[in-house]
Amino acid sequence: MIIIMEKGATEEQIEAVIEKLIGLDFNVHRSTGEVHTVLGAVGPAELVDPDEFKVMPGVMECHRVMTPYQRAGRAAKAERTVIRLAGGRAGEVEIGGSRVVMMAGPGSVEGEQQLFRCAELAARGGAKLFRAGGLRAHLSPLHLAAPDAESLRLMRRAADTFGMFLAGEVTEASRVPAVEEHADVLLIGSRNMQNYPLLRAAGRAGKPVLLKRGAAATVQELLVSADMILDGGNEAVMLCERGLRTYGSYTKNTLDVTAIPVLHKLSHLPVLADPCRAAGRRDLAPPLAAAALAAGADGVLLDVHPDPSKVLAEGAQSLEPEQFLELARQLKALAAAMGRSF
Repeated sequence: MIIIMEKGATEEQIEAVIEKLIGLDFNVHRSTGEVHTVLGAVGPAELVDPDEFKVMPGVMECHRVMTPYQRAGRAAKAERTVIRLAGGRAGEVEIGGSRVVMMAGPGSVEGEQQLFRCAELAARGGAKLFRAGGLRAHLSPLHLAAPDAESLRLMRRAADTFGMFLAGEVTEASRVPAVEEHADVLLIGSRNMQNYPLLRAAGRAGKPVLLKRGAAATVQELLVSADMILDGGNEAVMLCERGLRTYGSYTKNTLDVTAIPVLHKLSHLPVLADPCRAAGRRDLAPPLAAAALAAGADGVLLDVHPDPSKVLAEGAQSLEPEQFLELARQLKALAAAMGRSF
């Protein structure tokens, strides 16, 4: 940490800060200038809140130099993490490498026929991962529900039938083993980004985890949550930018495209984007998907449905079949232009 004392800070005030730092197992280097005294402290900065020093007499500023996340940062691993899935009719897929991957499916599970029609459409567009969420908390958190056991079995069958891997959403720590039994990837939604018991349970799981950024979370907070999963021993973690809540009202959320290269700069983990959930509108999702890919996203998540007008929930953000297939064609061309395959 770096602590800058106020102009005119007394020797007693400076010594009080130094004494507190030493008591917290820091090594302190003092630099006395003509105007300010600067204290450089090396020690367990990630365990100490800078505000503890900001309120001390004579202190002007206090900054933590070390990031509060360790395992997710570039300092822990210089090369990029590549997550590999293999098995069954789906073959193999790499996430975080030279290829761009697509995950697609309906916003919610509505029955066997709907799932299989959506899976067929997703596979036609080139999706390597199939996903379907639960009903969303539009009016109340009581309406938020991840797919149950029967839905997971149907999703597994649909994914296997059309040669895709399965991403299953998990909302509670106790549900991790059940979802892990059926899914190839555990999906943690934005509302659970800081559900710490769930993050710890996902860290003990043997399947890769897709962690979505919360609607009001900073990039640093997302990486701290990723650290909690990595600390549990699960090193196969993917990050997902799905839009932030801002003052804008034209779209459901605001897709933070800048977060994609920022996350790549700060972290070695793969970064995906969810333009459908960000926009909340199918007419805006394609250009946002292209923007995310141009910004360096390792994959995109898309909502797709054979007949979005009949979707029980979030139909406005579900792509229509021809729209989805055309977007897949455009993304393939864009990936090639950037030196990547799709």
